[in-house]
Amino acid sequence: MSIITEAQPPKCPFCGALIDKPRELNIKRLTEFAMGRCQCGAVYACDVTGHNVGAAMVEALVFACGGDWDLAWQLEPEKDYIEDRIENYDEREHKVVARIARARAVLLFIRLGKEIREVSEEKVQAELAKAPAINDASSGEHPGPSKSFSKKLIQKLVEENREEELLSMALEDKRVLAALQRILYSPDELLRWRVVEILGKTAGHVADKKPQAVADLLRRLLSSAADSAATSWGFLEASGEIISIRPDLFTGFIPPFFAFLKDQTSRAAALWAIGRIGKRHPELLKGSPFFSVFDLLDAPEPAVRGHAAWALGHMKAKAAVGSLKRLKDDQARIRIYDDGRVEEKTVGELASQAIERVTCSS
Repeated sequence: MSIITEAQPPKCPFCGALIDKPRELNIKRLTEFAMGRCQCGAVYACDVTGHNVGAAMVEALVFACGGDWDLAWQLEPEKDYIEDRIENYDEREHKVVARIARARAVLLFIRLGKEIREVSEEKVQAELAKAPAINDASSGEHPGPSKSFSKKLIQKLVEENREEELLSMALEDKRVLAALQRILYSPDELLRWRVVEILGKTAGHVADKKPQAVADLLRRLLSSAADSAATSWGFLEASGEIISIRPDLFTGFIPPFFAFLKDQTSRAAALWAIGRIGKRHPELLKGSPFFSVFDLLDAPEPAVRGHAAWALGHMKAKAAVGSLKRLKDDQARIRIYDDGRVEEKTVGELASQAIERVTCSS
């Protein structure tokens, strides 16, 4: 990446052509990133905060596929598409500048392979043709959030635990779900956990009337979690919470959690999600790859051992009792969220509680 010494108009990293200012899409699905398209067929998303890069890249990929989540989910990087980015983008001036505090936005680029691109290109161009540019004064008639909506208000309602108001707002404006997702980036651990629970309840409520919006949210959360830079932000936990509340609609999203157990950085979060689903609906996990959780009782990381024990207890996994007993004297301490609070417990305590849950269910 070249060093920028003065403001320059942004250029496509693939073909070098100047690109237009990103545009706010007017489409009926959950989205929060302005999009654009280069003459070479690449599409790009603007993350104005610089903190939601993983989610923005997912949105760019889905938009490039014409909004087809199923197609986007199947594509492989480098094989089916290439990606790149431009940092230090000033969205107000539509320029790339030297590193200063105000210029923190990032442009994320996706270019599909030619054959795939030809399928969706017409729809991408049609959507952009009717969308106003980001921060464009002519966008006054663009339908945005309701007057009662603001990201600051959403966070305030979360902090004050005003769930009923959030539920009502989410039914009126599905962007409330996106705003809740963004609060997951908070450095406040307890606030993040509160968002996990509220996002689950709110999404469950919205799913009665707008199940596709929640399905799209789940895909975004799981795809963002797959970005190694985002694994600590509660995406897996929030996904597990949503599924645990609406298993009637979203059990098809359970298998990815077991795939995440292969990733060392995601194991504790995936185990929490699995345990949360098991806590409410242990029957949903009976056909799952049980031993992938069982094996993690021997993991070197205390957080993984402890969360595995906690999950197995909620899964009512009788075959795990013998291994759980071996952990009863494990004095390693971990932090775990349960029953509305973050607690510090030893792995041994969690194993003993898991044994009790399993045996009491027999």
